[in-house]
Amino acid sequence: MSELTHFDAQGRAHMVDVGAKGETARLAVASGRIRMLPDTLARIRDGTATKGDVLGVARIAAIQGAKRTAELIPLCHPLPLTRVAVEFSISETDNAVECTATAECFGRTGVEMEALTAATVGLLTVYDMCKAIDRGMRIESVRLLEKRGGKSGHWLAAEP
Repeated sequence: MSELTHFDAQGRAHMVDVGAKGETARLAVASGRIRMLPDTLARIRDGTATKGDVLGVARIAAIQGAKRTAELIPLCHPLPLTRVAVEFSISETDNAVECTATAECFGRTGVEMEALTAATVGLLTVYDMCKAIDRGMRIESVRLLEKRGGKSGHWLAAEP
């Protein structure tokens, strides 16, 4: 990408005009992880965290985050999402929970920010629900894994 599209000719921030773009099916997949103490991970895995079903609540929060992305990121277009899916996996080896979020719509601009926001909000919710027992948790490696649709077509991250 040769230019930053969120700046006008004078260098001022602006919302990109997507009015002339055609609508296409859009998809984006993002992921991230939160590392924690082994006991914290065990409580999440076993469903014994004081606040309840950590991953169930985090999944709903992630979906809500995707739906509200335009309210959080100033130059994002509000999008009519057609699907948001959120999956969590537990890595006993790394003492981590990974969140993978998929966002889809049929529109004029991509859903990368919605997928990234969903993954991040899901991980932040895990932190919020477990911070009383583990304030040292670390959110890491939030990134885009895949995007499809639009003029630039299909893109996959180089590394898994």
